Amino acid sequence: MTLAVVFPGQGSQSVGMLGELAASEPVVGATFAEASAVLGYDLWRLVCEGPKDELDQTERTQPAMLAAGIAVWRALRARGLPDPAVLAGHSLGEISALVAAEAIGFGDAIGLVQYRGRVMQEAVPAAQGAMAAILGLEDAEVEAACAEAAAGEVVEPVNYNTPGQLVIAGHAAAVARAVELAKARGAKIAKLLAVSVPAHSSLLKAAGERLRERFESVPVAVPRWPVYAMGLGRHDSPAAIRRQVVAQLSSPVRWTDTVRDIIAHGATRLVECGPNKVLTGMNRRIDKNKAIAMLAVEDPASLAAALA
Repeated sequence: MTLAVVFPGQGSQSVGMLGELAASEPVVGATFAEASAVLGYDLWRLVCEGPKDELDQTERTQPAMLAAGIAVWRALRARGLPDPAVLAGHSLGEISALVAAEAIGFGDAIGLVQYRGRVMQEAVPAAQGAMAAILGLEDAEVEAACAEAAAGEVVEPVNYNTPGQLVIAGHAAAVARAVELAKARGAKIAKLLAVSVPAHSSLLKAAGERLRERFESVPVAVPRWPVYAMGLGRHDSPAAIRRQVVAQLSSPVRWTDTVRDIIAHGATRLVECGPNKVLTGMNRRIDKNKAIAMLAVEDPASLAAALA
C-alpha cells in the first residue's frame, strides 16, 4: 500500500462537525483546546454550537478547518496509520498538510490562518468581490468567458476542482457577466456562490504581501514527507514553502492536477482528513479510471475503515 493523505479547505465546515469522532477520540478535543489557547476564544464550542454565521466568517472558518484536519490526522496516527508517501491540501488545506508533515508547528499555523482569513476579508470591500461555480464546460471555454467578461475588471478561474467544474472569482460585476456568458456557452450550472471574498484571484495580491510579512516570523522546516503544492510540484525547502503559501492566496487552486500528480506518484490509497467528504467527491470525479481507493475520515466508522 502507498498512502496519500489530503486535507480540505474552507467550505467543508459545518456546525457539529467531528462531534461523533470527538466522543471516541480524546485527541480531537485536545487539538481544538490547543487551537483555542492561541485564538483566545473557545473554537470547539463554536464548532459544536455555532452560530453558523459566525463559524462561516473567514477568519474563524480557517482555524476551525485547520484544527479539524489536524485532529483527524492525529487520531489516525494515534491508531497506527502508517507514514504517508505524499500529502496535499485544497487551498487552506495545503497549510494543514504542511502542519501534518511537520514543516509548520500547529500553534503557529493556527495564528497564521486566523490572520490569513482576516487579510483576505479586508482585501476587497464588501459587495465588490464575488465567486461563482461553473459546471459542464471545458476549462478553455470558462477561461474564454472570463476574458470576454473582464472589460477592464478582474474575473479569473481560481479553482480547477475537477474536469468540468471550475470556480471563478473577481470583481462582482465582472463575475456576473462571466456567469451569463458561461450560460450562453452551454454551461450546465453557472451560479454565484455565497462568498464575498474573491479567493485566489489577483485581487488578493495585497493580502498576500501582508501574509508574507506575518509569515516571516513563523519557523518553517523541511517537510518530513513530500507535500504537493496544488499542481505546482512539491514543497522541498522552507524558502519554497514561504513563497508558495504567500503566492497561493492570489493564484488558482489546481486540484485536478494535484490529484493526478498523487496518482502518478504511485499512491494506491487516498485518505481525506476532515469533515463532509467534499474532496473525496471531487477526487472520484478526477480519478475516473478508479486507479486509487479513496476514503474520507470524519467519524468513528470512517476512522476504522481507513485503518482497516
